[in-house]
Amino acid sequence: MAAVTADTTTLSPLSLPTGNPREVRGITTAFEGFEGEGFPVRRAFSRVPQTDLDPFIHMDQMGPVVWKPFQAKGTDWHPHRGFETVTYVLDGTFVHQDSNGGGGIIGPGATQWMTAGRGILHIETPPKELVKKGGLFHGIQLWVNLPARSKMIRPAYQNLEAELVTLVTTEDRQSLVRIIAGDIDGHRGPGSTHTPIVMAHASVSPGARLDVPWNPGFNALAYVLAGKGFAGPDSRPVRIGQLVVFGQGDSISMRSAAGPPLEVLLLGGEPIRQPIAMRGPFVMNTKAELAQAFDDYAAGRLGRIPRGAMRPHRG
Repeated sequence: MAAVTADTTTLSPLSLPTGNPREVRGITTAFEGFEGEGFPVRRAFSRVPQTDLDPFIHMDQMGPVVWKPFQAKGTDWHPHRGFETVTYVLDGTFVHQDSNGGGGIIGPGATQWMTAGRGILHIETPPKELVKKGGLFHGIQLWVNLPARSKMIRPAYQNLEAELVTLVTTEDRQSLVRIIAGDIDGHRGPGSTHTPIVMAHASVSPGARLDVPWNPGFNALAYVLAGKGFAGPDSRPVRIGQLVVFGQGDSISMRSAAGPPLEVLLLGGEPIRQPIAMRGPFVMNTKAELAQAFDDYAAGRLGRIPRGAMRPHRG
């Protein structure tokens, strides 16, 4: 991942914030483990109170990992209800298919945005070529909560290719911000959301500073995908696998250290402030709704695996 992957001289610059910068409220380090069939992840929201995350629920950084031939892994078919899964690929490729007819190849810079709603089955797995040859893979899966009024809506799928993402830069042209969803400084990303949120990926050149205007009604999170740097006006040190929770204000700031560029995922949104009942692949508002989700899955009411469906390639 290069710090600047577009001609920033042709891009609109972000306005320089002039108001109240957000202080760093806390920094946490992700728990490292394995998910699905055994791919390595960093649990980005480990030990972070839900009130700081709302409307986000869960996030895994998948890799970066260089797979040897026939080692690459993903997830087999599994259900979801009550929220949205967002898979953003930085390096390598993933393949998606779901029981609602959505699917395709997710390549570098692309995002698949799946609304599980009332229920869906899906699979995310490395393509056959990556399994056979091995190679680099790096991505993010983010879970976005749905409000009670939307938990049982019809499932949907958005395929956001890399060229659809809105690109902006800083005035000094030393940082590139890819807006995947939501609005930053009047620049809107292509992703459609059910509540107001922002999701963006920023690349900050070595030694450069990124100042981003931020909706004062949103929470503000920054997760370090790669590199090292500093967060907030008091320059708190951060590194890969760490999440920054910012306080109140109308801008956020990050600065890259010397060395490799700082790659950071910026997240924020209007809190839903509703009770959460969560277990496994389901996120509802009450324990009764959660129990119903498990019953509906067992009865086949969350969808059926399509005939001739894709399966993980095992060699």
